[in-house]
Amino acid sequence: AGEFMLSFSLGTAGLRIQEYLYFQVLSPGDIRYIFTATPAKDFGGVFNTRYQQIYLVPADPPEACGALNNGVFIEGQIALVERGGCSFLSKTRIVQELGGRAVIIADNAYDNDSSYVEMIQDSTRRTADIPALFLLGRDGYMIRRSLEQHGLPWAVISIPVNVTSISTYELMQPPWTFW
Repeated sequence: AGEFMLSFSLGTAGLRIQEYLYFQVLSPGDIRYIFTATPAKDFGGVFNTRYQQIYLVPADPPEACGALNNGVFIEGQIALVERGGCSFLSKTRIVQELGGRAVIIADNAYDNDSSYVEMIQDSTRRTADIPALFLLGRDGYMIRRSLEQHGLPWAVISIPVNVTSISTYELMQPPWTFW
């Protein structure tokens, strides 16, 4: 359970524990940073394996609410999808049906560099088994933009990353992340 770091925030509901999960982009090199994501609150699985190198494949179309043009590339890999158009659970199930190992759902507000959305299931009583993570809109945008600039169909990532040395973690954070 070393992949999780707990932080406490006092909200209206009292003390709430926020779990974070970290992944590192290995390629392309210009975004070789450690990114912070939050697991879905009440659906999806957990990472039982540490993937040293796995593809992070941006879904086409990005919202992943129906058939994907690049679904064949998601099998055995992790999909990067965008918030909006359908529920978080629907996106997760579509990626799962394509054989994806996990889904990372980036906020559709590209300027969001600090606010994590709590992903909860919809009212359909369906379930999903693969891990679903929420990523800040700014981070998702920067990953997709880098891939487009390099003409690459996917990034190579390591997930989950154990953040034991905070000093290294701070050095590896994206330069657009401010605390």
